[in-house]
Amino acid sequence: MTFFQDFKQNITRRHFFAQGSNLLGTAALAALGGAGILRADEGNRSGVGRQSGALPPHFPPKAKHIIYLHMVGGPSQLDLFDYKPVMQEWYDKDLPDSVRMGQRLTTMTSGQARFPIAPSKYKFEQVGQCRMWMSELLPWTKKIADEMVFIRGMHTEAINHEPAISFIQTGNMVTGRPCMGSWVSYGLGSLNENLPTFVVMVARSTNTEQVQAISARLWSSGYLPGEHAATQFRTGGDPIFFLNDPPGVPRPVRRTTLDGLKSLNQLNYEALGDPETHTRMQQYELAFRMQASVPELTDLAAEPESTYQLYGDEARKAGTFANTALLARRMVERGVRFVQIYHNNWDTHSNVSGRLPDQCRDVDQACYGLVTDLKQRGLLGETLILWGGEFGRTIYSQGGLSKENYGRDHHPRCFTMWMAGGGAKGGTVYGETDDFSYNIVKDPVHVRDFHATVLHLLGYDHERFSYKYQGLDQRLTGVEPARVVKELLA
Repeated sequence: MTFFQDFKQNITRRHFFAQGSNLLGTAALAALGGAGILRADEGNRSGVGRQSGALPPHFPPKAKHIIYLHMVGGPSQLDLFDYKPVMQEWYDKDLPDSVRMGQRLTTMTSGQARFPIAPSKYKFEQVGQCRMWMSELLPWTKKIADEMVFIRGMHTEAINHEPAISFIQTGNMVTGRPCMGSWVSYGLGSLNENLPTFVVMVARSTNTEQVQAISARLWSSGYLPGEHAATQFRTGGDPIFFLNDPPGVPRPVRRTTLDGLKSLNQLNYEALGDPETHTRMQQYELAFRMQASVPELTDLAAEPESTYQLYGDEARKAGTFANTALLARRMVERGVRFVQIYHNNWDTHSNVSGRLPDQCRDVDQACYGLVTDLKQRGLLGETLILWGGEFGRTIYSQGGLSKENYGRDHHPRCFTMWMAGGGAKGGTVYGETDDFSYNIVKDPVHVRDFHATVLHLLGYDHERFSYKYQGLDQRLTGVEPARVVKELLA
């Protein structure tokens, strides 16, 4: 007895009727709309690369692509964007209870005898027509301040890295849900049949004093079909494992092998109806096409010298943040929908003066180069750039405190992110915190609001952008209230 015969013999009545529950309705729909309506999704199922997504946008999108620059560990808003000159007078004084208001602290500082105020040691100046305060650590980024929207009132409930990163990436503190890139892939689909819809790169940090663990759980497709998971590009060696033909296997043999696998998988799909079978078929076909497209994408030899004047010489070195930023521009040019870049080591519990300058040097000119390059090429208007971490840092010092050095613990109550391009309202400063950069006093933006706003720029109403799973219409923004922050939109 074959596996398929065994499957038919043992199928339950309940399963049988569930599989056929929509048969009559489908037949009636076909009669009304013509047989072609049943083949409407064949282009999406062929494995040749989808040109349209599962859900058409609800209204005209302003952004077609996203480049998400995630600073893993939580950048210090106090030392970069949230200028608090009054804190100089509070040096080494205790954080008032009226400001902390009984906030739960991490185990790294909850046992401290006191919470001494640590003013930023860095100089700030107002830049651009928006007059945004920015640190001396970001001299290149200052030049594009009027292209950026600064959200100074971001906040979250998560106080530790794993739930906080998961929350801002997937909308849920529990890992295993679809990330933002997977939602974009599911909704909008592909613009290029020879490259992935969603790509992830993990850039190398110059300073590796305290690197956070991150894993592919952050860029998985969760309960969405597997085709919407990210393809990770390595930042050293071959960009993708096993992409090249094995030794002794010429390209015609590889093609014949894939055709045979596709036929077998198609038979398996027709027998069992498992959508992951189609995911596997599409992955095989995409991998075959990427054998030609990826080497061309990652070959920077044709880039002119002016490119490196924008991004800096570090862009020549594989694996640097500048190099991944340049690759992100090349991917967007070729139709990749969503590019996620992770840059690690922003978790400055100690030695801020020793680590933060290194972190900023890694990303500063590269961010300037990316925004400027996209603008020069006419791509910034349709490419939304997101920059930020999973939470902020405390005004009080963790561990030893001096005028020249200090540490900062995790702080979920307020932090700063910025956006540029893709329909964001450049030159906007939104949100305000108290003198301690501890509590938001004006225009808060929750992580769910941030997600709703990003989806809006892509043309989706976050309350209607959903996927049926376990009997529920699952959403990136979840079931709690979320709003589109229209003040951030151009």
